[in-house]
Amino acid sequence: MEDDPNRLYRLDGVAHIVGAVHLEPHRCISSIKRQHGMMLDDRIVPYLQMAGLYYLARLNESWFRLNEPLDVAYHIGLPIDGQYVSGCLTDFPQYIEGGRPPWVWFDELLGVLPHVNCIDKFTVKCTWFEEMFSELPQGANEETIRRYARAYMMMLLSMQLFGDKLGTRLHIRWLPYIARLEDIGQYSWGSTALSWLYRCMCRVANKNAVKLAGPLQLLQSWIFWRFPGFQPDGYDVFHWPLASR
Repeated sequence: MEDDPNRLYRLDGVAHIVGAVHLEPHRCISSIKRQHGMMLDDRIVPYLQMAGLYYLARLNESWFRLNEPLDVAYHIGLPIDGQYVSGCLTDFPQYIEGGRPPWVWFDELLGVLPHVNCIDKFTVKCTWFEEMFSELPQGANEETIRRYARAYMMMLLSMQLFGDKLGTRLHIRWLPYIARLEDIGQYSWGSTALSWLYRCMCRVANKNAVKLAGPLQLLQSWIFWRFPGFQPDGYDVFHWPLASR
């Protein structure tokens, strides 16, 4: 029996791009550029370094070997050893200690609650986050510095590593991770980011997809590393992590 041409280029019931690529020779996928307006204050740098997210924070200031987790460490400096990151988005409140409501814990950890118009289920408008934590006040005490560090990490995780295509809202699922700043560096953020990038690349294989989300600094750096013809000037000079070039 001959293969049905209508089934050849489908993955899980979704039309795959290879089945229509000859009809769309100039198809272009738009990347989602992640930037935010929160300043990287020197006073929160020690917490970012402790969490293993400092190099990612540096990459946020200027945008610019994918088959192994080790490449994630080389390209964007994320830890690849340690505890795994898991949890369903809809069920994440069950991981909150003591059974406290998520927004009560949000208030305890960040010292402020968003206006009701800025909340949608378990997400907050990024514009509210940027306005509230845009700049750490002079003379801030240690507790305030820790709150700003938590806010900055939540923005990095939601927008830089695990963002969606909209890029307008921040999910508060990261509360269990940023609650104990001393422990956040024990997680394998590099392996998790790589898995998320793979998933995003699978989704963009849908012929109707026009945008690609995920940790695109990693993908861009890998492309420059493996395909020298695409490299910008000066990229042959070694810097670590590789994406910082």
